[in-house]
Amino acid sequence: MGLLSLRHARGQVDADAVRREGERILGDLGTSLESYRAKITEGLGSVLKDYFDPKSGSFQQRVERLIQKDGDLEQVLRRQVGAEGSELAAALASHVGANSPIMNVLDPTQTGGIVNAIRISAEEALKLESERILSEFSLNNKSGAMSRMIAELTENNGKLTGDLSNRINDAIAEFSLDKEDSALSRLMRNVDKAQKTITNEFSLDNSGSSLARLRQELLSVFEKQNEINSRFQSDVTSALESMKARRQESLRSTRHGNDFESAVVEFVTLDAQRACDIARSTGSTTGLIKNCRVGDAVIELGPDCMAAGVKYVVEAKESASCDIGKARDEIELARKNRGAAVGVFVFSKKTAPANIESIARYGEDVFVVWDADDLASDVILKTALSLAKAICVRESCKRNAEAAEFEAIDTAILGIEKEAKRLDDMRRWTETIKASSDKVLDSVRKMADGLQSQVARLREAVDGLDPND
Repeated sequence: MGLLSLRHARGQVDADAVRREGERILGDLGTSLESYRAKITEGLGSVLKDYFDPKSGSFQQRVERLIQKDGDLEQVLRRQVGAEGSELAAALASHVGANSPIMNVLDPTQTGGIVNAIRISAEEALKLESERILSEFSLNNKSGAMSRMIAELTENNGKLTGDLSNRINDAIAEFSLDKEDSALSRLMRNVDKAQKTITNEFSLDNSGSSLARLRQELLSVFEKQNEINSRFQSDVTSALESMKARRQESLRSTRHGNDFESAVVEFVTLDAQRACDIARSTGSTTGLIKNCRVGDAVIELGPDCMAAGVKYVVEAKESASCDIGKARDEIELARKNRGAAVGVFVFSKKTAPANIESIARYGEDVFVVWDADDLASDVILKTALSLAKAICVRESCKRNAEAAEFEAIDTAILGIEKEAKRLDDMRRWTETIKASSDKVLDSVRKMADGLQSQVARLREAVDGLDPND
């Protein structure tokens, strides 16, 4: 047991010693290897730097000597493939140069050259073709193309001449009137037939022709139109005569023969009723001024008008002694006496001053010349009444300081004054110029129509004003 223990202990000691020595040896070996690796790395880096350093390396310098201008590589390439004196230039010159065999062959001046041979061959071929073509167009060669063509033309010409002659004869026969079934004969028969048909259709001798039927229709229409016109003229004449008779009868019954003032009052009353205004005859009653009866009629604007309740007075005179000055004084007195805002003075056409216009306005007063026996002058009096109504509306709105648009009223008033002046001028022309009476009367009619239009516009403008605005 003791020996075994000693042996075992000795073996244990030897193993530990061996392990320690092995570890020491491995450590020394690692240190040596690391030192050697560092030296190798340092040496290799130095060598690589000497060769591959971008600035001072041997490889970089060698590459620069190779690729720089006039470098080794350029010199080698120049010697091999340069333009002058190179190996390639010498080789090309020997094969394709000026004195080379191939250039000698291609030289056109060389008799044995290929170009000369091609020229000789082409000349011979062209000569042969020229001779062959000339032989085809030669008349001596019976088998040539020209000889065959002439023979065929000669043969066919006889047939063509005969056929052409036959066709010409047939064409002449078609244009001959001696042949009944020729084209020209058939055309002439058709033309004659059509001409007869057209002549019959446009002949008035033939009652069944189109022109005769058209004439009959037109005559029938004209006769009906004449009958209608005749009836219309008769109706118009009867209506005018009836209107004139009724007017004369009305004037006689109202004026008791020749009362101009009563006629004016009647006219004003009827016009006021159409406009939904209130008219009163005041010629026989006193007004605001004691014992004063000036003012034949007073018209109060109706409730539908913007100036409802406003009044204008009408004064009529048939007196040769009444001029415009007296008329202005009298209408002013009439306005004060009747409490009216606007006045209308009516002159009789029989006694009106010579130079007065048919209608005129001075401030709030309107002066008009009216012929009670002439229906055409009614439009003047209607215009004066409409003008007075428009002035009432405008003055009423000014007093009430209402914001309203009166441009249409002012325009209509100015238009009425202008048209009335022109109408008065036209009437004077008709009285003094007899040679141009038709033309002037037509102008009078146009002016009257224009005046009626302006009056209608004025009435629309006045009636369109809302009293509640």
